[in-house]
Amino acid sequence: MKLRNLAMALAAALLPLAGAAQADETLELLVPGEISVATEGTYPPFSMRAPNGQLDGLEIRVMQEIARRLDLEYKPVLVKWESVLIGLEADQYDIISDAMDITEERQKKVTFADGWLESGGRIVVREDSDITRPADVAGRSVGGLVASNWTKLAEGLGAKVKTYKAESDAMQDLANGNVDAIITDSIAAAYAIKTSNLPLKLVEEPVSSIQKGFAVKMGKPNLVAAVNKALAEMIADGTYAKLTTDLIGVDPAPKEPIRTLPQ
Repeated sequence: MKLRNLAMALAAALLPLAGAAQADETLELLVPGEISVATEGTYPPFSMRAPNGQLDGLEIRVMQEIARRLDLEYKPVLVKWESVLIGLEADQYDIISDAMDITEERQKKVTFADGWLESGGRIVVREDSDITRPADVAGRSVGGLVASNWTKLAEGLGAKVKTYKAESDAMQDLANGNVDAIITDSIAAAYAIKTSNLPLKLVEEPVSSIQKGFAVKMGKPNLVAAVNKALAEMIADGTYAKLTTDLIGVDPAPKEPIRTLPQ
């Protein structure tokens, strides 16, 4: 009788653990209890190092809050931009938080969670530049992040494209007069100009409007749905706005998020 009671007590004690394991399997995570997240860590204001050395930025804050709401340990994985999709396909991490535009081409390779931030391409020039609209870059040298949509936009405008592995290098090259302009994310550009004190400015007319999404390897609908739910809840309760406006002064949540899963 005592052995039977002991067995029942052990079974009851193990139930919560079994439930947790089952929940992890349902979320299709590589390691139960944690969500590994690919980020560059070098693309302000999306990902960067705070003065104390810790990772910070828009995507870092939002993804950390999503992990907290899913009761998961947040595990950042630092990855170079040009390798980020390769690593996802190779199961090196669960999700990409890197500032990635949701495009039809990329949706053939990954599943995006709902659009989490609205931005777009903008042209950055020196303060004394005669470039005042996107059409003015035709035939001019324009920098952009390698393997990004910005280089494609520059090519579409007839520019001579120079690629960079880091946004900061492109900005510095522009300030030094080595290129006539660069095309980059409007939020990243505004933040960089504000904090770098470089003699640069944004061309008023945008090149594109885009939403950014968290990318997940195809075949993990439960993980995407869970991220979508946590994201929607944090936007609705005001947490998202508090986390983002502190960095850039505005709430960049899309008014009509792109949704890639059936509703």
